[in-house]
Amino acid sequence: MRQRWRVTGALAGALFAVNVVARVIIRVGFDDADTTAADRVSLGMFVVIGVGLAAVAFDWSRRRPAAEWGADIAAAVGVALALTVLVGPLLVGKNPFGDGAGTFFAQIWLYFAVTGIGVLLGYLLAVALGLDHRSKALKRYAESKAAKPHRSVRR
Repeated sequence: MRQRWRVTGALAGALFAVNVVARVIIRVGFDDADTTAADRVSLGMFVVIGVGLAAVAFDWSRRRPAAEWGADIAAAVGVALALTVLVGPLLVGKNPFGDGAGTFFAQIWLYFAVTGIGVLLGYLLAVALGLDHRSKALKRYAESKAAKPHRSVRR
C-alpha cells in the first residue's frame, strides 16, 4: 500500500513539475506583453501532461484493474491540480486569484479536460489493442474453458 501511494505522489509531482517548468519558461523567457508565446508554452505544457497521462493510463491498465489505477490517477490529478492552481503562480511571483475568478476556474476546467482526455485515450488504446487487465482476464477465462475436455454424457 505504501508503494502505491509513492507512485501516485510521484505522478502528482511530475505533473506539477511540468507546470512549474512551463511557468518558469514563460516568466524568464518572455515579457508580460507577449501573450502569444506564453499561450504556446501553455499549450505545450498541456500536450505534455495529456500525453504523459495517456502513457501512464496505458501502462497501468495493462497490469491492474481499472478501479484501482483510476483511483490512483484521480488522486494524483487532484493533488497536481491543487498545486498547479494555488502554488504554481506563487512560485513565479503572481497571485493565484490575481486575474479574476473566471481565469482561475478556466484553469481548473482546462486542466480537468486535458487530463481526462489523456487518461481516456490511453485506456481506450489499451482496450482497443486487447492489452488491458480485463481483456487479458477474459482471454485467460476463454482459453481455460476451451482447454477442458467435455464431460461424458451419462444415461
